[in-house]
Amino acid sequence: MSENYIAVDWGSTHLRAWLYRDGRCVDSLQLPYGVSRLVEQSAREVFDKYIEPWRIREAMPVVMAGMIGSDAGWQPVPYLACPASLHELSAQLYEVAPQVWIVPGLKTSRNVMRGEETQLLGAMQLAPAACYVLPGTHSKRVQVANGAVSCFSTAMTGELHHLLMNHSLIGKGLPEQRDDNAAFRAGLQRGLDSPSFVNKLFEARAARVLGELAAESVSDWLSGLLIGAEVMAMEPAESVTLVGGETLCLRYKQAFEKAGIAANEIAGDAAFQQGIRSILDARR
Repeated sequence: MSENYIAVDWGSTHLRAWLYRDGRCVDSLQLPYGVSRLVEQSAREVFDKYIEPWRIREAMPVVMAGMIGSDAGWQPVPYLACPASLHELSAQLYEVAPQVWIVPGLKTSRNVMRGEETQLLGAMQLAPAACYVLPGTHSKRVQVANGAVSCFSTAMTGELHHLLMNHSLIGKGLPEQRDDNAAFRAGLQRGLDSPSFVNKLFEARAARVLGELAAESVSDWLSGLLIGAEVMAMEPAESVTLVGGETLCLRYKQAFEKAGIAANEIAGDAAFQQGIRSILDARR
């Protein structure tokens, strides 16, 4: 087993890294330097400033996954075509510096992913399942069979929510939003009932204007609508395993349960770190 190494989840908005010594995580960092927020710095400069100091005593291996492997990151890394065995990721790493590798993403004829493949590898070992859902900015639904990703789809649920709340009439002039599970459940039911949700979006404004929805609860109502619509638009499955953050997974779990689909969950960070560990172990 790999004992000393660095795992890096480098996405569009954030850089997160974990330092492992003797198989234990001894340090971590989270920085707002995702590949879309590098400003005048290069990815290599950010790496040298924040991650390289961990390697002063030992030139330990570094494995990075996510948008760092895109054309906006450190170096474009080719996608692996699906169906693709997740066990083959370790043999397809792309070296960008001595003992510094990037994990390739996956592609189908109409879809791509970066970063989720590493979470899936870890999730497959920690919580085996045939269907995974990874909620987020660009939510993924993934079919896995015999350790291979056969197909997947993407829903821009998180990004749509952000755009509508910040750059549309729906969010214009709203006060600070608060948690409102009742509003979320109401929106969720609307989304489950109307997976073709485009003609339901304006209800987020109309309900507020007509006094049926508190101004502080628009965000949660809209979140419910979008998540409900996403879940109902998915291909049928008897059960799914959610991989992601606790708060978002809870919302999706409510949606799946209302749709009559059993849903388990596993922490996204745990899955990611297990995936990196497995990739390194396979290279030994």
